[in-house]
Amino acid sequence: MTDTPTTSGLEGVAQAAQRAQAGAAGARGLPPVHLWHPAHCGEIDIRIRKDGVWFHEGTPIGREALVRLFSTVLRLDPDGYHLVTPVEKMRITVEDAPFIATRVDRVGDTLVFLTNVGDTVEAGPENRIRVEIDPDTGEPRPYVHVRRGLEALIARPVFYELAEMASLDGDTWGVRSNGAFFPIAPPGALPA
Repeated sequence: MTDTPTTSGLEGVAQAAQRAQAGAAGARGLPPVHLWHPAHCGEIDIRIRKDGVWFHEGTPIGREALVRLFSTVLRLDPDGYHLVTPVEKMRITVEDAPFIATRVDRVGDTLVFLTNVGDTVEAGPENRIRVEIDPDTGEPRPYVHVRRGLEALIARPVFYELAEMASLDGDTWGVRSNGAFFPIAPPGALPA
């Protein structure tokens, strides 16, 4: 089977991603997109909205399996987000983070997140939790690293769960996972 897509655009990326995923090893069959360096083919009208909904040409992509497939060939390069296959690289628009952390569970000393595209992420030194403050609203914008520079925005209910798990380290509120401490609020922001 050749790696050359038989069609272009969305269908071509989907075909190439399916072939790449079928040949991939590891969790969820994640293809080795970090090893692929095809020529840039331009942009494709795919946008991931702040709430994690994927759009193609202004219409939500309703097939969850297709969104999950595309998420496996998503890569963050210095010039932005791209869907990458062995033969194509197309830039897409991501309004915030490409994924949303929709659940967190404490398993022993580890915080395990689940994303809207089915990734399971153990927070720790390799997958850090960070919190930014939105300059427009003053609200916290918490994130967890998923893989190779890609992050998930931690959904508000999940962040509330983290706040309930928080403890003080000195004068900083945060959570621990896999031996690492992650500040989630500035000193004095959470009640003692």
